[in-house]
Amino acid sequence: MVKIKAFKGVRPPRALAAKVSARPYDVLSSEEARAEAEGLPMSLYHINKPEINFPVGTSEYDERLYAEATRQYALFKQNGWLKQDPTDCYYVYAQTWRGKTQFGLMVAAAVEDYEAGRIKRHELTRQDKEDDRMRHVIATNANIGPAFFAYPANAALHAILMDVVKGEPEYDFVADDVRHQLWIISDEKLCQHITDIFADIPCLYIADGHHRSAAAARVGAERRKMNPQHNGSEEYNYFLATCFSADELTVLDYNRLVLDLNGHSPADVLQLLAEDFTIDPAGSEVYHPAARHEFALYIDGCWYRLTAKAERVNDSDPIAGLDVSVSSELILKKLFGIVDLRKDERVEFVGGIRGLDYLQDQVDNGHAQLALALFPVSLDEIMRVADAGQIMPPKATWFEPKLRSGIVVHELD
Repeated sequence: MVKIKAFKGVRPPRALAAKVSARPYDVLSSEEARAEAEGLPMSLYHINKPEINFPVGTSEYDERLYAEATRQYALFKQNGWLKQDPTDCYYVYAQTWRGKTQFGLMVAAAVEDYEAGRIKRHELTRQDKEDDRMRHVIATNANIGPAFFAYPANAALHAILMDVVKGEPEYDFVADDVRHQLWIISDEKLCQHITDIFADIPCLYIADGHHRSAAAARVGAERRKMNPQHNGSEEYNYFLATCFSADELTVLDYNRLVLDLNGHSPADVLQLLAEDFTIDPAGSEVYHPAARHEFALYIDGCWYRLTAKAERVNDSDPIAGLDVSVSSELILKKLFGIVDLRKDERVEFVGGIRGLDYLQDQVDNGHAQLALALFPVSLDEIMRVADAGQIMPPKATWFEPKLRSGIVVHELD
């Protein structure tokens, strides 16, 4: 069963929440962070993207950045831009985007649950990125941004959250077209009740934040080894996560641009695709896939609906049945020889937040030769893969809206 705890969050005063908080460190470039933080000394980017405090071109892995993150975090607390709550709390974090609201609970999640597989992953992590986040956590002695978890729908927990949000929120602001609200749960009995509810939840699923989770677990393990008086109750045994009911989350499509047709003409591509797909012309208007195993192809000025032939799809396998797998095997690999999606420079990946017009523009302006739009993977598919102990193919999931960093920070002491 899952172990969580309330914690003394470190967070901005109400009036500063919108100015301090920032997008997650890994969804924007150093140049974008530098531009967003310009003239804003209290922007969290100075902590979670510290390269912006150095000359343009400074590597995001530069050795000096970790000391700078330490300095900036201390400065934020010294200036009162971040303050620690006096008692252990849970925090209800609501995001409203495109007319839909999702309600998350910010918790301290147990490192031991990650190590034991009760916090389930569906992606591989890159060693360099994992090392970077580990060093950042060590430098600041804090989880600056939360991991993003999903849990199976729970009526009792939902009822508690809905009761809490009837009150006035501590924060209520709009950033990046998303309304962000925060409520604080400080009542000791209610906090314990929430802890008890999670003790009956069998597992949590990482939706986003695989590197943050892996890094936090490594830090906890290292601190455990270094402490001869370790007893398991120390704060470093936990890391920051925001947990959402799986039925509330939105997964967008994650699409592909092919830059090189591997010697084929557009007519060749359509002829070869006909072996594995039913092809229906969709004209010049952008076409969105409407169901699993349906794809939208844009090539030579036209959109096409591709429907995978039933005999070409293995739905009995949680990985092979995914549309990212079907498209990788039957299109990218078979037609264009693209095997390693992480390294092959002939393919680019575009989050659904950009829209399919962007895909069309990239083909029309000559940057790409072909665009492929996928139907979004579902939470059920993600959970099925994680339950099987398997890993999703690269670039399979894109969650929106992204969690704001700096809403609440978790310190390890």
